[in-house]
Amino acid sequence: MPKLKKFLLRYYPPGIILEYEVGGQLMQKSIDLLNLTPDDDVEVVVNQVMRQEPMISESRKPALFNLVTKLIQKLSATDHNDFTLFKVLRAHILPLTNCAFNKSGNLFITGSYDRTCKVWDTSTGEEMHTLEGHKNVVYAIAFNNPFGDKIVTGSFDKTCKLWDSDSGQLYYTLRGHATEIVCLSFNPQSTIIATGSMDNTAKLWDVERGQELCTLLGHTAEIVSLCFNTAGDQIITGSFDHDSKIWDVRSGRCIHTLSGHRGEVSSTQFNYAGNLCVSGSIDRTCRLWDVNSGRCMSVRQGHTDEVLDVCFDATGKRFVSASADSTARIYNTMTGQCVHVLVGHEGEISKVAFNPQGSKVITASSDRTCRLWETENGNCMQVLEGHTDEIFSCAFNYEGDFIITGSKDNTCRIWRY
Repeated sequence: MPKLKKFLLRYYPPGIILEYEVGGQLMQKSIDLLNLTPDDDVEVVVNQVMRQEPMISESRKPALFNLVTKLIQKLSATDHNDFTLFKVLRAHILPLTNCAFNKSGNLFITGSYDRTCKVWDTSTGEEMHTLEGHKNVVYAIAFNNPFGDKIVTGSFDKTCKLWDSDSGQLYYTLRGHATEIVCLSFNPQSTIIATGSMDNTAKLWDVERGQELCTLLGHTAEIVSLCFNTAGDQIITGSFDHDSKIWDVRSGRCIHTLSGHRGEVSSTQFNYAGNLCVSGSIDRTCRLWDVNSGRCMSVRQGHTDEVLDVCFDATGKRFVSASADSTARIYNTMTGQCVHVLVGHEGEISKVAFNPQGSKVITASSDRTCRLWETENGNCMQVLEGHTDEIFSCAFNYEGDFIITGSKDNTCRIWRY
């Protein structure tokens, strides 16, 4: 019989993790509260959770009550502060390719044409490590969030390298792709790395042993986007062959081919629940797909130029598309309806992201600015100015109180409120 040891709180998206023991082994189970709102009655939510979860006894009810109260308070917290420029870092001599935070945002990484990835301390702006060894451009980089103890780098030299983020030490070089690696990701459990390449394949690698697990074969053009679902048992790939594919991670088998776009797929993502995915394409549309059936649920038209990026918010209630037409569009996932068109940029938007709370959207543009938008009404809250060239990268940390922007002007800017 499972024995409940303790509760853990997860703010984004809202949920409670149960840590329990079975036969001397510690296990975790998450109770997702994706539809929680500031107006919910705590007592009602607690009773629903207890009905759903037999492990939670009556004696645990007060603790559960406190946790749900905290989640609702977090949802109710409004912030109207502006972000201010905190640091400008001239990170590399040659152009930047990408930048990314670890979960807390106390460290970030930058990739560059100078063949290195650098690890930085966010608060001091100090360079912690230079990860050297690639023989060509370091193009794709990632931390193994939420853990943050490892970094993976993908290069035009056809290899991928796994590093220790604390010491900067190289664990493994992952060899097998025939051409450049252009996208990569850790699974949320940090046990598998996925890489996508110009050789039309994606590969899955074992983090522990540094060995290839399988090759995902089936695309007929380069793979430019990939994303694991929350459970880590499925992965979606987006390709220039106009299709996306959903794969079973364990077997490497293609479960569904998502066909319908009339141009290259630029971006793909699962929602948190893993029952839906979204794809954006050069054909000016984005499509919402049902993961179980592989069926297209809606085609979102409205952009007048290529869709360059798409993403869901943390709960999956909304998704957003960014386009070369200088606008972004926020959609209601359930109805598929476009609720706001974000107008203001004077150049293409290549990157878009929600903050963890889902209350803001950030857009990065070739007009040298990033803009912050209010999700509820579509208003522009703030323009982040100062870069002197195109911005191609923007990201929030887990709490949503830091932003990183990367530009062709060869600087990273850290913003905080």
